[in-house]
Amino acid sequence: MKTSAFLVEEPGGDFVLADVELEEPRDDEVLVRIVATGLCHTDLTVPTMLPQEMLPTVVGHEGTGVVEKVGSGVSGIEVGDHVVLSFRSCRSCGPCRAGDVGYCEQSLLLNYMGMRADGSTTMKRHQENGDSQAVFGSFFGQSSFARHALAYADNCVVVDKSLDLTRLAPFACGFQTGAGTVLNVLDPAPAEAIVVFGAGAVGLAAVAAARGRGVETVVAVDPVPARRAIAEGYGAHALDPGEEGAAPVEERVKALTGGGAAYAIDTTAIPAVVLQAQHSLRARGLLVALGLGAPEYTIDAIDLLSTGKIVRSSIEGEADPLVTIPELIGLREAGRFDVDHLVTTYPFEKIADAVADSKAGTVVKPVLVWGE
Repeated sequence: MKTSAFLVEEPGGDFVLADVELEEPRDDEVLVRIVATGLCHTDLTVPTMLPQEMLPTVVGHEGTGVVEKVGSGVSGIEVGDHVVLSFRSCRSCGPCRAGDVGYCEQSLLLNYMGMRADGSTTMKRHQENGDSQAVFGSFFGQSSFARHALAYADNCVVVDKSLDLTRLAPFACGFQTGAGTVLNVLDPAPAEAIVVFGAGAVGLAAVAAARGRGVETVVAVDPVPARRAIAEGYGAHALDPGEEGAAPVEERVKALTGGGAAYAIDTTAIPAVVLQAQHSLRARGLLVALGLGAPEYTIDAIDLLSTGKIVRSSIEGEADPLVTIPELIGLREAGRFDVDHLVTTYPFEKIADAVADSKAGTVVKPVLVWGE
């Protein structure tokens, strides 16, 4: 079928709207008409890393939409269903069978390689000379920077048709990662303080989840005043890391948390900030690094070895989208995960504006919406 998609044609290039030919869904695939897609840092980072031979490509991995066709081998999903599209997993390897679908042994192939597991691509475009060119996609099993996407039963989450799909798009990755880290990894008690470095979409989702869980002391560290104000709106303490004349961030965190936070979350991937997060912990505290960016971090070995602190990462907040996304939607409906106001919508044709605003930090979570 013919549809439209935003292509990246060279490493780190702009998003370019083009007509493409999308294959009909195979037995295990679901055709989704995309309504909205969240813009995530990963959508901007991954295309800068791809070699030219894996381009052009279509990214986008926080899609929502309406099911238009269902392969004969798919169950539990019907034409007309409203769905949130998240990451893929094979559901059959050891980690998947144990419930750790974020650590699927086939994750790289299923989410990042631009093709189906059998090596075929789902899209092509016709060139002026009459030839056709393969377009890489299948990004997170969706490539939802397009009017239509092929997805799968393992990454399609059916949601109530009364819900606003433009508000649910970030639940597919950004909100799921931040909230999942709090709920699935940390599982904090009310008296266990949390500090979050970086109050973007992932960080503020973590703040919202922690406050919704009843954590009494939550600290958010971010240089952007508007983002600190949002954190304060959740009842968190907000610190400006660059405040002139102020004590070092880790000292201010310790003062607010009675000697150090039980948990720290870093979303920035800035080595100096990761080190601040480590130093903000109490003895035997836990730091979870979520940011994608710097290839290496500096860890204070003396502090680590003398205090029993733990430094680890997490993929998607240890979430299983088929379980976690409905849970987060339930918390949202109950008023315990208030994140709608973090979303700013843009028409898909304004994708360049959404990228620029995201990089400038003037919006928390851009969501791109297709018009009729």
